[in-house]
Amino acid sequence: MSPRKSPAPNFYAGVPLDRIDQRRADATFIDRLVSDPDCVIVPVWRNKHLIAAQAEAVWLRRRDAGHLVAVAREHMFLGLRSDVPYLAVDLSHLEAPEDDPVLARQGAFQDLRAVGPVMNRCDSAILAYARGLVHWHSRHGFCGVCGSPTVSEKAGHQRRCTNPACRSVHFPRTDPAVIMLVHDGGERCVLGRQPIWPPGMHSTLAGFVEPGESLEEAVAREILEEVNLPVAVEDVVYHSSQPWPFPSSIMLGFYARADFGPLDTAEDELESAAWYTRDQLRASPENETFKLPRPDSIARRLVNDWLAEG
Repeated sequence: MSPRKSPAPNFYAGVPLDRIDQRRADATFIDRLVSDPDCVIVPVWRNKHLIAAQAEAVWLRRRDAGHLVAVAREHMFLGLRSDVPYLAVDLSHLEAPEDDPVLARQGAFQDLRAVGPVMNRCDSAILAYARGLVHWHSRHGFCGVCGSPTVSEKAGHQRRCTNPACRSVHFPRTDPAVIMLVHDGGERCVLGRQPIWPPGMHSTLAGFVEPGESLEEAVAREILEEVNLPVAVEDVVYHSSQPWPFPSSIMLGFYARADFGPLDTAEDELESAAWYTRDQLRASPENETFKLPRPDSIARRLVNDWLAEG
């Protein structure tokens, strides 16, 4: 039997905003919203967020930081929270944002992954959402069809080619990736390690979905490629998903049952992989010799839920 799903959402899911997609094309309406003095400004600088002490997100108000909208490379309407608009602004072109007097006294720009595990969940979800949109805009300044410049439309949720002969519309990109805990139906599961990870860290297997395959087929293919374990698609069970804008993925979590057997690790994929028992994982020293996946990841959620079932 596959592990029971926990009802709690994964980190960075559950954005507490009404995205009002049906109103994004109404430029007059959106301009009125984001011109409100109470509009919350969410600054993003080179994929980092403004974080105060105790890992608290800094929310600026338009009345105090309206100049950031004017100097931003791009700005994107995120949605409404209790009728208060939220606006992401990309300040990545600034060399020293800390020189701005408003930003300087608020906190420091940090990578969300460094503080996400201890942040308020709703706040970290908004920051992840903003990060994903900002990254997409930064990578789609030119049309993928004809190469002409593109411009932001629909409150920052699409870009359009400026070439009159093309006019292609491009939408924010999210790359689907499967992530799976392989288990033997009993007390053992598979964890692997990539050489670029922090010392000691081990995690579940994962990979991107390829064209022309289902999610279950992607799970089975990745397991076979990475550790040479055959898995039947009927033994692949969905668990949950997680936004992972580092830089632009949606992680689709699964459990996959495989017969216990030797692992043949693909050296171009993993540094090592092995079977571990529940007792071994519960006794993890969490140091540079062995540690479980980072606590804000769906990989850790998969491991924790599997451990809870044993």
